Amino acid sequence: MHLESVDTPVAQKPAWTALRWDDYALLLIVLALTSLGIVVLLSSTYVLDSADAFAMLKKQAVWLVVASLAGLIAWRIDVHELRDLVWWLAVPAILLCALVFIPPFGREINGANRWLILGPFRFQVAEAVKVALVFILAHYLAENKRKLNEKIRGVIFPGLIIGVAFGMILLQPDYGTAFLCALVGGCMLYLAGGALKYWVPLGILGLAGFATLIYHNPERLSRVTSFLSLNSEVVRGDEGYQLWQGILGFASGGMSGVGLGDGRQQITYLPEAHTDFIFSIVGEELGLIFTLLIVILFLALFFLVALRIRRATSLYECLLVQGSLLFIVFQALINMGVVTGVLPTKGMSLPFISYGGSNLILMFFFIGLIINVSSRWSAVPKRERVRSE
Repeated sequence: MHLESVDTPVAQKPAWTALRWDDYALLLIVLALTSLGIVVLLSSTYVLDSADAFAMLKKQAVWLVVASLAGLIAWRIDVHELRDLVWWLAVPAILLCALVFIPPFGREINGANRWLILGPFRFQVAEAVKVALVFILAHYLAENKRKLNEKIRGVIFPGLIIGVAFGMILLQPDYGTAFLCALVGGCMLYLAGGALKYWVPLGILGLAGFATLIYHNPERLSRVTSFLSLNSEVVRGDEGYQLWQGILGFASGGMSGVGLGDGRQQITYLPEAHTDFIFSIVGEELGLIFTLLIVILFLALFFLVALRIRRATSLYECLLVQGSLLFIVFQALINMGVVTGVLPTKGMSLPFISYGGSNLILMFFFIGLIINVSSRWSAVPKRERVRSE
């Protein structure tokens, strides 16, 4: 069953539509994940700054306020009025990606130019690219639904949209986020009805090219080889050190954990424990019970939104929700896969939980967008929903 390629919904959402029970359930999931992240952040960072034990917590609180405002904005915007300006979203995304190479707006940190410097705060510009990608691709695919089997409209043009987003992030360089954008873009294209006869071979070719880039980048290649050689004592003390210490954190936590504040990994052993590897801190201090709880909450978020998508009234709205959901869920899967040793090491935040403002703002924006769009579907009587078998 597919949605018709209409450009406007059957009915517009009434102003300030009341939230449904599943809206509250979705917000409760986000609140639970964010609250757990705040608790674990304090536990893992209060020993890092002897002058102010709450320094990182204060910064995260500021980012949480900004993220909440971003979520409210996403909840109230009119996504159909925005369609007239959707192509212009590429302009700020490209400008932000350029600014990170121009001091004092950006500077190289750990060999990468990914952050826009805003006084004491840093913003990762790739998050703006993700938003632009979701809106532009959703608009284009909805406009060209019946032409997605054509080589030009269905392959070259959407391929260029995804390729530009991929390339802008790859230049920073950020291989993991670039791959995530290509993955989400490819899934949106498939869900919109893209022709697999074109995209399967192109996807294989793209993966081969991506692997070639990694092969010719010593730093990235060493991460892959250390992942494949995790049992080597040499690797444990070199490129695979962070991953090995993260796994030790899970092992020492057991079923119920060693207790908040009593973990050892965040003190000196595990670098960046409060950001990319905060899932390991949860495993060490709170144990298997809370790590499984996080997995269950993300699964609940996925299925809750997936069930709402069945009420979609237009392809454009449907793709906006799907793209937002995929960015949240795929990022969570990649982070947990990296920390548990299932995937090669890649710096990527755990949504709603890891320390850092730019990704938190993006996640709240996507949640606000999901509630905004899907609540329109609840306001449309079932008999008026536009569907085609």
